[in-house]
Amino acid sequence: MFNLNLKIMTGSIAAIGAGIAVIGAAYGIGKIGGQAMDAIARQPEAASMIQTSMIIAAALIEGVALFAVVVALVA
Repeated sequence: MFNLNLKIMTGSIAAIGAGIAVIGAAYGIGKIGGQAMDAIARQPEAASMIQTSMIIAAALIEGVALFAVVVALVA
C-alpha cells in the first residue's frame, strides 16, 4: 500500500517538474523572440544576424528543456 502511494506521488512530482521545465523554456523563447523583434525594429539592416542568433539561442533552450523533461520523467 505504502509503496503504491509512493510511486503515484513520485509520478506526480515528475510531472510537475516536467511542467516547470516546459514553462521555463516557453518563457525563455518568448523573451528571446520579443527582444529580437525590438532589435530588428531598431536596426533593420542587421535583421539576418539577429534572426540567426535568435534561432540558435531558441534551439539551445529547447535542447535544455527537452533534457530537463526527460530527466524529470526518468528520475
